[in-house]
Amino acid sequence: MQAPAGAAVACQVTYAKQWDNGSGFGANITINNLGDAVNPWRLTYTWPGNQTVQQGWNGTWSQSGQNVTVVAPSWAGALNTGQSVQIGFNGQFSGTNTNPTSFSLNGTVCNGPNPSPSPSPSPSQQALIVTPTSVSVPEGGTATYSVRLQSQPSSNVTVTTSAGSGDTNLSVSSGASLTFTSSNWSTAQNVTLAAAQDGDTTNGSRTFTVASSGLTSVNVTATEADDDGTQTQALVVSSTAVTVPEGGTASYTVRLQAAPSGNVTVTNTAGSGDTNITVSSGASLTFTTSNWQTPQTVTLAAAQDSDQTAGTRPITVASSGLTSVTVTATEGDDDIVNPGRVDNPYAGATGYVNPDWSASAASEPGGSAVANTSTAIWLDRIAAITSGSAGNNSKGLRDHLDLAVQQDAANGSAPVVIQVVIYNLPNRDCSALASNGELKVAQDGINRYKTEYIDPIASIMSDTAYRNLRIVAIIEIDSLPNLVTNLNLAACQEAKNSGAYEQGVAYALSKLYAIPNVYNYVDAGHHGWLGWDSNFGPSADLFGSTADLATGGKATVHGFITNTANYSALVEPHFTVNGTVNGQQIRSSRWVDWNFYIDELSFAQAFRQRLVQEGFSSNIGMLIDTSRNGWGGPNRPTAPSTSTDLNTFVNNSKVDRRVHAGNWCNQSGAGLGERPQANPATGIDAYVWVKPPGESDGSSTEIPNNEGKGFDRMCDPTYGGNDRNGNNPSGALANAPLSGHWFSAQFRQLLANAYPPIS
Repeated sequence: MQAPAGAAVACQVTYAKQWDNGSGFGANITINNLGDAVNPWRLTYTWPGNQTVQQGWNGTWSQSGQNVTVVAPSWAGALNTGQSVQIGFNGQFSGTNTNPTSFSLNGTVCNGPNPSPSPSPSPSQQALIVTPTSVSVPEGGTATYSVRLQSQPSSNVTVTTSAGSGDTNLSVSSGASLTFTSSNWSTAQNVTLAAAQDGDTTNGSRTFTVASSGLTSVNVTATEADDDGTQTQALVVSSTAVTVPEGGTASYTVRLQAAPSGNVTVTNTAGSGDTNITVSSGASLTFTTSNWQTPQTVTLAAAQDSDQTAGTRPITVASSGLTSVTVTATEGDDDIVNPGRVDNPYAGATGYVNPDWSASAASEPGGSAVANTSTAIWLDRIAAITSGSAGNNSKGLRDHLDLAVQQDAANGSAPVVIQVVIYNLPNRDCSALASNGELKVAQDGINRYKTEYIDPIASIMSDTAYRNLRIVAIIEIDSLPNLVTNLNLAACQEAKNSGAYEQGVAYALSKLYAIPNVYNYVDAGHHGWLGWDSNFGPSADLFGSTADLATGGKATVHGFITNTANYSALVEPHFTVNGTVNGQQIRSSRWVDWNFYIDELSFAQAFRQRLVQEGFSSNIGMLIDTSRNGWGGPNRPTAPSTSTDLNTFVNNSKVDRRVHAGNWCNQSGAGLGERPQANPATGIDAYVWVKPPGESDGSSTEIPNNEGKGFDRMCDPTYGGNDRNGNNPSGALANAPLSGHWFSAQFRQLLANAYPPIS
């Protein structure tokens, strides 16, 4: 539908590039309607180069050649006189990324006001919008806040930022003077603050005033995040568990936590244990007032022997007056015969049953029917390695592996496969809040991830006591896909620009692949996330380039997993993506939204083929998490709808009862899915239960906690949604606890709605 006959269309469009890394970029487009109302609105423009839109929001985006069309979303079709709307996208290009210069609204070129434009807001409506008003600036680094106007001005507006009293190490690096026009007034501009490096230990602060003539000024409080430390002195050791290959060496590093007043001597002494392990170099280290924060290396050696014992020896790191640290060194014995990897670790194996989850399930009415099902162990923070994940699991990784060995011994000839979720990247889940993690990119997160998280996990898994287990590592769910679709979010941009996600995943792949009985499966989102062409290919490309960074390259990846902790139906039995209703394509329905996939099995099989084209082994297998995608119970459709209305047909025919495929938190009406099984379909290694049913996705209200988990409105049943779920209700259950904690009401619903039903 176009504007009605006789309508005077006049418009103004502002194109504002938000980021550009040389091959990818993102931009916001503001459409100001200066003429008569249009419903629905439709924006068109042409790229001057080879730019392509990969993902857009606040409208339905399509591209043919260089021509781009954005159609109003169904929930916001009208653009009234004087009203503006902001849309945005992420894209790709090669060569020169020149901005488009001509835009049309419903076929009319947007070249400014019509003869009688809507009046500009009166001065009393104008204000400065500053976000945030409190900023932490790392010493020797920078931080930003953004400024924009509340409403469109009648003439240019200059906004200045000036430094007030306080810590003079804090200053304005860029953006001290900003100019806003009638075109760019709604586009946020950044002010960058810098903190000079100094030698004190004070977290100073300074007030910066954002001001413009005639407007109320806004104060921003900047605090220096001092890196010289006010903490007490201590020894900082990079790893407290080291595996030393027999006949080879391994190392760890030592530094001081704070600047000393004089020289400090640190000794590294071998204690009782396997005498084949010795301190090769670095037995005595000296730290001064200038080198105290520079890590120094201690090298351990393991002599060659003929036994098959992976001996251990404690190394004590000590200095007078300080608390000593013990590093446990384990010999990586090369005489031990390891069974090595098989093509499919699930084939012929039984799954490890976590007694903690099993007890929780069995405590619920009817739960004993599934309590012996294998579920994954989640290592969602550093402390979980030794003390279990937050919520219901009191056991650490070694505890579970020891129990898996016991189950293996009682299992006859069948091996045991144990699934461990590696889930602690810095800026984790950058597009969500409920599952945010403890590590931050800006706080040395990538180094902590490597030395405090991955290294200890690898050290434990490499213990020869576990060599007969098949250990499946599920690598960083919801991480890499965020770098394809959510770079409009600051936390995701930071993860991308710093390389933290790619470096972290590659490091995990390298360290875990070096253990012969560990199988790496990388998370690959789900069909309702990556099923569109704009996401499908770029995701496979990113997975390939990330694996190439690992020691061993793509060979470090045994397979991929989809639908982890999600609800996408395994198969939609009552319609196909290529079908039609009353002459309209199923793909054009609101639910499918031009996706090429309507269920998880078809997506996983197709994505596997695309990954093989990317250079991954033709033997890679896919896993699908079916723990909560059954969608059974009385509301499950038993036949296709008879409606001739496209959207009614799809909504009444689909077994996935969510309002929108982007809904992910504690979904009402969901049920247990297919039970874990090996080789269930072509290209699929197994259906698995990675998300333990009954463990919450996130709290439905804000709950203060020390687990680094925020409150995400997508877990609030009263929330009306956002652009990523089409501004639809969240579909979440009420009274949910923090993510990972036991949610009895959810488990009971999953049990009642299981499909296939629980017999």
